[in-house]
Amino acid sequence: MKINIQSIDCSPRQDLLDLVNEKLTKLDHFSDRILEGKVVLRVEKADKRDNKVVEVRLVIPGHDIFVKKNSESFEEALQKVYEVLQREVKEWKEKIN
Repeated sequence: MKINIQSIDCSPRQDLLDLVNEKLTKLDHFSDRILEGKVVLRVEKADKRDNKVVEVRLVIPGHDIFVKKNSESFEEALQKVYEVLQREVKEWKEKIN
């Protein structure tokens, strides 16, 4: 799977980028039909503490999966996104089989 990471209004640390790659690479174990993972890391301008946003779009032929979560840290938001993506990929795979 090809992974594209875009950051808006922030410059992520290398360990965060490595974590994003690690999490999305794990999704390859559930389906080999995932072509690409498009990730957007963004800091929203808000008074709230949970202003770190992680958006992921998995490109699968005939069916894209999009998940967006926000939290106080990118790592926490990424974990939330990963859990939803894992469940969605498993459900999608069951439907096609």
